[in-house]
Amino acid sequence: MSELSENTAASAPAAKTSKPAIRKPGKSASKSARSRAREFALQALYQVLVGKNEVADIDVFTRDLSGFHKADSAHYDALLYGCAAQSAELDMLILPLLDRSMAEISPVERAAMWMGVFEMKHCLDVPWRVTLNECIELAKEFGGTDGHKYVNAVLEGLAPQLRPHEVQADRQAGRARA
Repeated sequence: MSELSENTAASAPAAKTSKPAIRKPGKSASKSARSRAREFALQALYQVLVGKNEVADIDVFTRDLSGFHKADSAHYDALLYGCAAQSAELDMLILPLLDRSMAEISPVERAAMWMGVFEMKHCLDVPWRVTLNECIELAKEFGGTDGHKYVNAVLEGLAPQLRPHEVQADRQAGRARA
């Protein structure tokens, strides 16, 4: 799990110049508190799926990771505890859209799909397109080469069922597939 929770970027010593070296902020510097919450929730759900650890123990470990204080802890709690408690229900919604068994799905992609389905069902303040995009980005960052395409297909397939009015409004406005 260390590759998901460790920041491996190393900074090289600055060369001596007449101007002071200015570091541009990385992607993580611009992430919202909710995006950070999703990132930590993905890491925690990965541990649920792979390590079969107790959610409360994973929660304690995750909250101790570097940068957690910048995350929206309430959203993280909702995702971690909600997805863990409703995992069977989430799997039942996801399974009909899969072309393989759930056991063949990467734990990263499965966790991203859980979070996407959970947000679409329970976090109505988050637009479905935001949920979709955030989960795709997580799958790109932490998942396999084309795992994000799978996450995209499943969540786009479930969106009309979970957010019918919002998806229909986007279709009529030309922002979603017909």
